[in-house]
Amino acid sequence: MSRSLYEILVPTVRNDGRPFRLRYHRVWDSRVREISGGLTIMTPAKGQWLHKDELFTERMIPVRVIATRKEMDKIIDLTMNYYDQLAVLAYRISDEVILKVRDKEDK
Repeated sequence: MSRSLYEILVPTVRNDGRPFRLRYHRVWDSRVREISGGLTIMTPAKGQWLHKDELFTERMIPVRVIATRKEMDKIIDLTMNYYDQLAVLAYRISDEVILKVRDKEDK
């Protein structure tokens, strides 16, 4: 299976308005690393969306992941359940991923 670069938006607050603690996010981070091997956490951004004609505004954390589609489906399911979300947005950024790892002898 080929791997692509994806981005997924992670919430910063619970459904009741309380913020998620950094410690809580770190558990999600470790689970994503187990699935994909790594992640890049970006600076939070302001998100807005409509649900049943109600406007929701919330800071979201964009997280980038190199993964197969199957791995990304697992990450989306994990995110939806772990953060108790009604919906999760994830999208492919690139089909071409170059990850070069230096051999120890290259130094």
